[in-house]
Amino acid sequence: MTEVLHQADSQRFIIEQDGATCVLDYRISGDRVNFTHTFVPTELRGKGLAERLVRAALTWADDSGLRKEASCWYVAKFLR
Repeated sequence: MTEVLHQADSQRFIIEQDGATCVLDYRISGDRVNFTHTFVPTELRGKGLAERLVRAALTWADDSGLRKEASCWYVAKFLR
């Protein structure tokens, strides 16, 4: 299984697979993290990659003591 990588300097989580990159972007402001955008290339959709990105990001936010919010509709489903 392809690893979820956290690129803190770019404020994103990625999965690289089959020459394509899946991305979950975020922005930190104070003690809050806002998950802003999720993207999975068409050829990789339906494989659970976006969910893996979100779960890794939410675990990281919890471990970092950040309050979570999402302007990305996909991440928002996990925060309900």
